[in-house]
Amino acid sequence: MKIRELKPRVVIIPYWQARHPVHYRAGLKKLDEYTQPHRPGKVLYSSLYANVTPSFVVDISAQFERRMAALLSYRSQYGAVEEGSELFPQEQEIRERLGAVARYYGNLIGAKYGEPFVVKEMMRVDDVVSMGVRSF
Repeated sequence: MKIRELKPRVVIIPYWQARHPVHYRAGLKKLDEYTQPHRPGKVLYSSLYANVTPSFVVDISAQFERRMAALLSYRSQYGAVEEGSELFPQEQEIRERLGAVARYYGNLIGAKYGEPFVVKEMMRVDDVVSMGVRSF
């Protein structure tokens, strides 16, 4: 299992009330009994498709095109398909929708593009003056 091998400090997983049934039904059938379990220090929940107020938004302006390319590489979910094509938007429509959502969240933080996340724990702030937001 890669998490045990790589031992990440942070993992990002879909919001616990996931949009797609596969995301919340997926489980681990077999664990590697020969490696030690690893628990990341922080779990972030991607709330892009959840109708919730994010805990924070990350400026993804510099990574936006790379993010889009990665998302659209999942051809089974975002690619052009013959069967059911009337149910799923074409790639250009998907690009526009995802771009609009990222622009919305970016606008909330004064950036071109933003990505919303949720954490279950309360976040600590030691210096409110150095926070990366302006009230006015």
